[in-house]
Amino acid sequence: MVDRLLKNRILAVLKFFPAVAILGPRQSGKTTLAKVVRDNLERESFYLDLENPLDQVQLTNPPAFFKANSEKCVIIDEIQRNPELFPILRSVIDEDRKPGRFILLGSASQELLFMSSETLTGRIVYLELNPFLFCEIKNLKPNIDHWISGGFPQPFLTDSIQFRHEWFKSFYTTYIERDLRLLGLNANTQNLSRFFMMLAHQSGNILNKSSLSKSLELNLATLSNYLNYFERAFLVRVLQPWHQNIKKRLVKSPKVYIRDAGLLHYLLGINDYNSILGHPIIGHSWEGYIIEQVIGCLGDDYGYYYYRTQDGTECDLLITKGITPYCSIEVKFTSAPRMTRSFTICISDLGTKNNYIIIPECPQSFSIAENVTVCDLEGFFVGFENQE
Repeated sequence: MVDRLLKNRILAVLKFFPAVAILGPRQSGKTTLAKVVRDNLERESFYLDLENPLDQVQLTNPPAFFKANSEKCVIIDEIQRNPELFPILRSVIDEDRKPGRFILLGSASQELLFMSSETLTGRIVYLELNPFLFCEIKNLKPNIDHWISGGFPQPFLTDSIQFRHEWFKSFYTTYIERDLRLLGLNANTQNLSRFFMMLAHQSGNILNKSSLSKSLELNLATLSNYLNYFERAFLVRVLQPWHQNIKKRLVKSPKVYIRDAGLLHYLLGINDYNSILGHPIIGHSWEGYIIEQVIGCLGDDYGYYYYRTQDGTECDLLITKGITPYCSIEVKFTSAPRMTRSFTICISDLGTKNNYIIIPECPQSFSIAENVTVCDLEGFFVGFENQE
């Protein structure tokens, strides 16, 4: 059993709010985590899976069911399958606002849960569960293995390349052919698949919607809609550029990443470490993996951006506190990093005092320039915690 980073926060929130929603991609471990949380609750609980027809029958009359189980914590899995429940939940909660009444599990962001963000405002806390993060599994496998297989529990916990391939094939097909349609995206599945495959090949690059639109023969509005749904379904990360208080010509288009490295590698036909070493995606894949782990492990107390000027000065990840740049990060897949002029100018532009170059392996972190540390992923988290 992997101890999830989110567990204690869920338990804390349930002491104050009537409902908590655990949102994240399908198969990221939401149900398992909910059952662990369930074992730590002080009250009885009742679990319903809306993909199970027998459980759906029990909610034929939701107000009566909720009233009969008002002293229990009701856990509702795959809540996006029945958005009509949200107005009912609001009414039920308003009749008795005691904390810890509901745990809702969903495979979509709150923006895609239709009316939920309106009807449950002030009554619910939305929390995102990522697939396994490095800080959760660092004692189980090396981070290189985590990078190659991705963080989804089933493919991560197996050593079978064939199983991982078949798992991702099923996962991807389910999203393209069923889940996105269920969330309201009525689109041609072939177009969706072509679009997502093209995003995979461009993962880590600046998003050029016009180029994608021409290549796919889709208008910009349709393409933007597709991207929005993939982002809200936790499959794609759109990393915005930092452009505040800088008197330079900046790149203002976002960068796009396939969030799980294992899914990215499946789409590109990468099966193991050897097969990625000669692949042109290696640098961008490693960059996306590090960015996803940093954001997932540090959480929403910070802001996250990339920085790039028109003349090529850049850093891969900028961490901010509010509107203040705090930490600049350069991600390199190399065993011999060097301090580039670009990164030096970036640090000067942003004024960050804590800066890192993150590489795959670095047994001992070391300083390569003033206020710049070279480290591996674990060394970064140790250094970042100490600077706090």
